[in-house]
Amino acid sequence: MLLVEKRGPVARVTLDRPEVRNAFDDRLVAELTHAFRNLDADAEVRVVVLAGNGPAFCAGADLKEREGMDEDQVRARRMKAFDAYSTLEALPMPTIAVVHGPAVGSGVEIAAACDFVVATPQASFRTPEALRGTVGATQRLPRVIGKRLAKDLMLTGRTLGAEEAAAHGFVARVVPGELLEKVLDEIAAAIVSAPAASLRLAKRTIDRGVELDPKGALETEIAAIEEQIASGVWMGRR
Repeated sequence: MLLVEKRGPVARVTLDRPEVRNAFDDRLVAELTHAFRNLDADAEVRVVVLAGNGPAFCAGADLKEREGMDEDQVRARRMKAFDAYSTLEALPMPTIAVVHGPAVGSGVEIAAACDFVVATPQASFRTPEALRGTVGATQRLPRVIGKRLAKDLMLTGRTLGAEEAAAHGFVARVVPGELLEKVLDEIAAAIVSAPAASLRLAKRTIDRGVELDPKGALETEIAAIEEQIASGVWMGRR
């Protein structure tokens, strides 16, 4: 269902339901939340890489599981998914989504909850929730790509390719598949070589600052600078 592998300071979390294109069911959602909480508490982990096994990154919610649910079960299942996304988003260390194939619905949500996305040219992104008679992926995606493009995707169900996703800021890098692991190793090495406290402060300050007006955002950065100086992690110190 979910594979968690640690290689020193790098943790790789892999969605492992390839037979259903890594669709989210209740068990996988629970395992994700548990894994992210464990990583949050692991002081050795400096970077988290989230990937999918098989041809797809994530096909979204497991619709077959939902067929047998009543209203309360559907509601509870959706809340569990939101908890998984927010737990991932709140991790203090850098998180990277690696999207090598289709990301649909919940797949887009969990990729958006990471700090940035590295994709291959075969990656694609689609949010067909409204066309399926439900609601989802309406909050993080517009904050990244803007509300008009997000509405286009949501209201028409069209697919956003890797290059277009990069052009609109959802994907940070498009990397050929044969170079993907090499590039990921380089990214992880750059992160691991930097002061962990500084990276965590930078991540936190960006995340908080974008939700504030310019004055509040600047105050957030100044507070982070003061915290960094007080910790002794500055000017090359660690």
